[in-house]
Amino acid sequence: MRNSKAIGDETEARAITTLIVAGYSISVPFGDNDKYDLVVDDEGDLYRIQCKTAWTNKPETIRFNTHSQTTKNGRYHEQTYDGEVDAFFVYYPANETFYWIDAADATEQKMELRFEAQIDHPSINWARAYEFTGTIPR
Repeated sequence: MRNSKAIGDETEARAITTLIVAGYSISVPFGDNDKYDLVVDDEGDLYRIQCKTAWTNKPETIRFNTHSQTTKNGRYHEQTYDGEVDAFFVYYPANETFYWIDAADATEQKMELRFEAQIDHPSINWARAYEFTGTIPR
């Protein structure tokens, strides 16, 4: 079983490839001290991106965390990305698809996206509205 760091590294590598193939210039911050994983250059507009891996949560929904989780000195810590990232670039391995979620659209702590589920809940958005098709939404 792979650990969460290895899963995150694979998602980040796939994100870089996907964005480069789409024609964007990508920068990777040095070290692990920034809240964002990548900087995407869209003809001079720079976006701080946090890469996340989604998982199946409920039938026809996926979920990803919109906060970081760490253990330091034996204590569990959670921190949001509020004001630290411009968007989440979320990979769902089951359908090999990325989703671009503007930070302003993201919910605090976690976010769910649905495919065809008949869920009447305001915080579970349609996945297709965020599907990355090669163009950064404006």
